Amino acid sequence: MAKKLNSVLGVDIGSRKIKIAEVRNQGREAVVSALGMIDTPEGSVDHTGVYNSDAVGAALKQVIGESGASVSHAVVSIAGQASVLVRTLEVPKMNPAELKEHMQWEINRNIPFSESTVVSDFRPLGDDDPNSQNMDVVMAISPQSAVDTVIACIKKAGRQTAAIDVEPLGLARSLKMSHEDEYADQTVCVVDVGHKTTSINIYKGSKLLMPRQVPIGGEMFTKAIADAQGVSMDEAERLKVSEADLASLSSAGGATQAFTPYNPFADDPSGAAAPPAEDTPAAPAPVPSGSGVASSMSGVLDEFVAEIRRSLDYFRSRGGDVSRLTLCGGGGKLRGLASFLEANLGVPCDNYDPLRRLNLNAKKIAPGFVDDHRSEFAVAVGNGLHILFD
Repeated sequence: MAKKLNSVLGVDIGSRKIKIAEVRNQGREAVVSALGMIDTPEGSVDHTGVYNSDAVGAALKQVIGESGASVSHAVVSIAGQASVLVRTLEVPKMNPAELKEHMQWEINRNIPFSESTVVSDFRPLGDDDPNSQNMDVVMAISPQSAVDTVIACIKKAGRQTAAIDVEPLGLARSLKMSHEDEYADQTVCVVDVGHKTTSINIYKGSKLLMPRQVPIGGEMFTKAIADAQGVSMDEAERLKVSEADLASLSSAGGATQAFTPYNPFADDPSGAAAPPAEDTPAAPAPVPSGSGVASSMSGVLDEFVAEIRRSLDYFRSRGGDVSRLTLCGGGGKLRGLASFLEANLGVPCDNYDPLRRLNLNAKKIAPGFVDDHRSEFAVAVGNGLHILFD
């Protein structure tokens, strides 16, 4: 940030919902003074990023007014497969000047976009083993056009952009503020289930170890119900929210089975590693069918479990292990999903609460709104917490 702020608006622009969280720093304590959510204008955001800043800016301006948020500066995360690349790297320990030169080389060789003009940044993650010869660094690369589009959204909403962030680091701040006492010595996989994509980020405490995004989200669950039940997408969404319960599906059970580890550095865009040996099972057992609406999602659930399994197995193949899973995002609210993943992956799983240990003093909130939607504000709150860290 150009100047130190005591309050900021955290903004999370999703393909289905736009979320905001106004956060104030009062004596080094975070106070959430406004929360708001609005439907993302149809056709303005997809899995690649934002491409209609006029529509998004208008919706953002509306939800800011409705929530009662009043601060003038915003921190917004940039997301989307065509909008940002986030990667963690292990590099030899070096002084700041050497690191800057080395990371420029890393950034130049990792640019995945066709656009030649990019914005990039990097940051040492800290908490390294003092006896290690290496250090961990996170880097982010984004096309200039994607950055300009996000800034335009904030400007059209009548606010100034204080900082542009990436979702995995916003979640890291949230982990630090809200769950440090619970997760300090644990390696946690935060599964942020969005409308079109899911982010699978692994942290040690609040230190980002591995970020990954996969093209499976809540929309695929809804479409599976629509196809199986022969209903519209709107009706399928209603059924998913009101009737689907994954407790009705029998458990695939057991610890993680052998699976082709995900490799985020593979040349194959899908991230798949080489095929497994012939005597190694190529995939986990299919998710067994249950009944009704829940069983309509069996095929997508099988893919979803497999993608998380890939991430865990790849992380384990590099010497790590995961203590627990925690779910956030709109798709993470699917009834019974946490217990379903726990049974199928053999790792404890719960629902993430980004408002835990924060003071909530928002006046314009409808009764029950926070309890119904708290896990969806993880990124917005994490962006708002920027003022307590940077």
